[in-house]
Amino acid sequence: MSATTPPDTAAGPAGPFTGPLVGTEWLAARLGEGVVLFDASVGAHRGAAARLPGARPFDLDGDLSDHTAAAPHTMPGAEAFTEAVRALGLHDTDTVVVYDAQGVYSSARAWWMLRAMGFDRVAVLDGGLPAWTAAGHPVEAVPAAYDGPRGTFTARPRPGLVVDADTVAAALADPAAAVLDARTAGRYAGTAPEPREGLRGGHMPGAASLPFGDLQRDGGLMRPVPELRTAFEAAAGERRRLYVSCGSGVTACVLALGATLAGYRDLAVYDGSWSEWGLPSDRPVVTGAAVGTAPVAPGGGAAGGAAGGGGSP
Repeated sequence: MSATTPPDTAAGPAGPFTGPLVGTEWLAARLGEGVVLFDASVGAHRGAAARLPGARPFDLDGDLSDHTAAAPHTMPGAEAFTEAVRALGLHDTDTVVVYDAQGVYSSARAWWMLRAMGFDRVAVLDGGLPAWTAAGHPVEAVPAAYDGPRGTFTARPRPGLVVDADTVAAALADPAAAVLDARTAGRYAGTAPEPREGLRGGHMPGAASLPFGDLQRDGGLMRPVPELRTAFEAAAGERRRLYVSCGSGVTACVLALGATLAGYRDLAVYDGSWSEWGLPSDRPVVTGAAVGTAPVAPGGGAAGGAAGGGGSP
């Protein structure tokens, strides 16, 4: 069973906090005032030439994933997570804003991981680096690594925010729960190839399609709350307990972010996602048209579009 996500904290060293999503103007007004910036870019965007001033690398392709696990981007254990985040200089009392170079893509994964490890004062920068630069705010060259003082952060895991395949299998049989698939509609239906070798095409029987790009509008910004609610109601109906999945547990967190903004509180991310479920095994896989695909508001991109397109996470 999934855990209830904690409420956002309203006050702290950086002043009023409006998480889980903040805009570029909110952040620009608070640079240098106790806000820690994490760059959670992945893949080709990892180590991009420019960063927000003072941003530190929250490296999902590196220390912030468990590379001993079979599936990519697996959540590290509490001890390894604590060590990696302390090495980034984070204290338990800090306020964090995470962003990525694609818009809202892998930054949502960093946001969810921190919350799953008991850290609440964290928000995603709406639109990420593209929105920041489009607004005319400054950037700086990216250093090789963070070399500042260590932090005192301690992980306090919240069971149920990150779940395994058996938990998702039980959720598929639970009429009170909805399993939502953040991959593109083509990958969900099995008509588009999987970007990772050896995976079956299709989806879990009973899972509904909600491509993460459908939650975003032009510029990689998250859609307004009423549109997010419409998207989730189309995919999940009246069910309020949501389990989200994708290719490797990254863009599923965009769904977790959108659901949180839309008012859902009983949420869980399937960590292994299709990189685990889609392996040859006795876990059931079906193909065919999407179930519960959310409508796209006028002016929106196609399924899986917006920031990040049909990328493998």
